[in-house]
Amino acid sequence: MTQHTEKEAGYEYQTIKIPIGKQAIYESQHRKPKTTRLSVEGPVECPLTSFQLLNSALFNKGSAFTLEEREAFELTGLLPSGVNTLDEQVDRAYKQLCYLKTPLAKNDFCVSMRVQNKVLFYELVRRHIRELLPIIYTPTEGDAIAAYSHRFRKPEGCFLDITDFDSVSKRLSRFGEDKDIDYIVVSDGEGILGIGDQGVGGVRIAISKLALMTLCGGIHPGRVIPVCIDSGTNNEKLLNDDLYMGNKFPRVRGEKYDKFVEKFILTVKERYPNAIVHFEDFGVTTARPILFKYRNVIPCFNDDIQGTGAVVMASMTAALKICKKNLLDSQIVIYGAGSAGLGIADQIVNHMVAHGSTEENARSRIHCLDRYGLITESMGDVCYPDQLKYADKDEDWEGVNKKSLLEVIRKIKPTSLIGCSTQAGAFTEEIVKEMYKHNPRPIIFPLSNPTRLHEAIPEDVMAWTDNNALIATGSPFKPVDGFVISENNNCFTFPGIGLGALLARASLISDTMISAGVDQLASLSPALTTGDSKAGLLPRLEDINEVSAQVATAIILQAINENVARVEKEPSPSGHGYVKVPRDFEGCLKWVKSQMWKPLYRPLIKVQHVPEIHTHQC
Repeated sequence: MTQHTEKEAGYEYQTIKIPIGKQAIYESQHRKPKTTRLSVEGPVECPLTSFQLLNSALFNKGSAFTLEEREAFELTGLLPSGVNTLDEQVDRAYKQLCYLKTPLAKNDFCVSMRVQNKVLFYELVRRHIRELLPIIYTPTEGDAIAAYSHRFRKPEGCFLDITDFDSVSKRLSRFGEDKDIDYIVVSDGEGILGIGDQGVGGVRIAISKLALMTLCGGIHPGRVIPVCIDSGTNNEKLLNDDLYMGNKFPRVRGEKYDKFVEKFILTVKERYPNAIVHFEDFGVTTARPILFKYRNVIPCFNDDIQGTGAVVMASMTAALKICKKNLLDSQIVIYGAGSAGLGIADQIVNHMVAHGSTEENARSRIHCLDRYGLITESMGDVCYPDQLKYADKDEDWEGVNKKSLLEVIRKIKPTSLIGCSTQAGAFTEEIVKEMYKHNPRPIIFPLSNPTRLHEAIPEDVMAWTDNNALIATGSPFKPVDGFVISENNNCFTFPGIGLGALLARASLISDTMISAGVDQLASLSPALTTGDSKAGLLPRLEDINEVSAQVATAIILQAINENVARVEKEPSPSGHGYVKVPRDFEGCLKWVKSQMWKPLYRPLIKVQHVPEIHTHQC
């Protein structure tokens, strides 16, 4: 038993610390000083005992508690006598999972595990990530969200009620103070996963996205808040459902909605000034205005707009290098000019500008089509202002059928064709062959989700181009004739973006920071690293932690170059000076990895809880 004096915010506290077991004693005696407050090496301080400990998803080890831990934390008699390893627990859990017949049943199993034992949940998914990612996220999570009120079991997340304006701060306060929270995902549930308005069920998209932040990006699962803004719903099915758990009135729009969002943003800025805010699945009319209004107020980003655009840009960068073509000379057609399509267009422009283009020239190389056809300058009565930024000149299209994608491609001869239309089969054989006529290696990205809404099936595209097309899709597909079909999964970008911004304590997330992450992701393309385009444009999903760490590293170094990183103003936990970030890539990468949470059972130190030192969950 040892007594320690802890210093926090100028105060001193006496705490009793008892390492439990040989490993805990050894690591306590040989512990290296923390490099930052988020360093994850060494044993874990635990103030819980008995049922309280078993009911804590963060601390619970279940049958893996050692005999010494069971005695010290009053667990004797509460567990079977056998002591399991994490490997044994994962094997047992996977066998149980395999007994279940439907994706939704497997989703329920995973949710139950996540709220009981986070280490076991994340290690299970990590080992079977390709199989289980579609279970814990899209497409299965969409079904779970649609049935949220009927399948409700245990509440998770923070619910902000638009009818209770003054309670925003109080509701967020349940999750702790500044030192407790690093990352917030917020949704108002209006544009969920291609299935539209799901009202209060949107909280589950925030929960699921945070699960991916931990799984892929190493964000500590106890230092996050999933937030749902309940501003009503326009989903008639929910409004007429007796079991629906959200506000039963049409969505609030206009000034009242805007003021509520502003109240949330300013409350977060005051309460959690270092936290990253991640906007998720807002509606088409609110997503972009909210992002652009607040991106310089707090460190925030919108995954549907910036994350999607970033991963597409990385795939395109890799494809252009295979073709030995310059991005700045490219012509790009985007079929579908909604939030995702415009987000992709924005990221392409930002990336071109970061590599020497003017914004005007970059926009002139992007041609967007929506349901009215090619967007031109005369379409102000049917297009949003953000769409008109990419409008072509009407005089350039006289005599051409602008509603025909084939005619547009025939005239522009684009390098890349990107689909975000949800129009299944829109990329016909004639259209693909027209692309092939002008490009020995046409870049074709049918991105609409789910699979039934894809603009084209990779097998067809490859057949129509003699296996020469460079393809990335929005959903997983099997290889075609030995060619890996890369999935433009946002998991390759948003975890690294969020992690990098968090570890840098960035005051904002700039376009050039995201471009740095894009370049780093593109450099990891197996097609480039192996010299064989059969290997695919994006890394393997199994390598996602390494990918996220490298993307985060690029973003941190860029944030430092732009003087928006605040981390080096933080006192070092060692008590000597301030945090220092290595400036070389490999050194910074090692520094990043030292702060990424991993699903491991760490040795425990028994302590008394001191609120000024420990977080609300620790």
